Amino acid sequence: MKKYIISIFFLFFIYNLQSQVLIALLLGDKLNNGKMEFGLDGGLNFSSISELEANKWKRSFNLGFYFDIKMKNQWYFNTGVLVKSSLGVDNLSEADLDEINSHFVYSEQGDYSQKISYFLVPALAKYRFKNHMYVEAGPQFGLMYKAWLEHNYDNDGFNYRIKEENKDAVNRMEVGAVAGIGYRLLKGLGWSIGLRYHYGLTNVYKNSSSIKNHALFVKLNIPIGVSEEKKEEIKEVKDQNQKEKEKKKKSRKQKTDN
Repeated sequence: MKKYIISIFFLFFIYNLQSQVLIALLLGDKLNNGKMEFGLDGGLNFSSISELEANKWKRSFNLGFYFDIKMKNQWYFNTGVLVKSSLGVDNLSEADLDEINSHFVYSEQGDYSQKISYFLVPALAKYRFKNHMYVEAGPQFGLMYKAWLEHNYDNDGFNYRIKEENKDAVNRMEVGAVAGIGYRLLKGLGWSIGLRYHYGLTNVYKNSSSIKNHALFVKLNIPIGVSEEKKEEIKEVKDQNQKEKEKKKKSRKQKTDN
């Protein structure tokens, strides 16, 4: 019963965030001011599952949105949702397939993978330094909505892909501890690039008490609906950068001429 209540709350939270995205697209700079920043969250993640023999990290794309809410001084609360995000692992062994109760008949030909799609929601404390670096840490919550095993192999020049749904074997909720670091471009006014590591705390599979998710996220955050005041600040920084480039170019030319 507790799991159903958590799932219902989680779905309500995601629905609420999606509503905020629509509002943000309509209101633009009203949700991007000195106290709140809204934008797109995208990138790659490299994931694995502990306690399995699989030795190849799975790579997948992430896409979602984020909110940075100013708390006090240089402290922020970071949340949002990755609506497209897949964790798992590649190169499962025969023992791994037995461990997770797969119905695949193992073959030396090809590669076996576990893929699990989650809605991922961070709830992180973020600190922005004056040099435009930032660090962040806190919990991340996931709601599984799809899971399958995949066997990919080649035969007579053709590529084959066989899927086996195993959603019922995977726990619906995922909770992890997250730590990250990043840098804000354009002197703290532009896009952000960063790394975020997710250390799973809950069990991936229902029949196992020790198999956890691990993932490294390579992130790119793009603010949307920037206010006119902030646009002017960004323009000034770009103009200043351009002037510095031209000055350096002119200085190099003078040295060459001399």
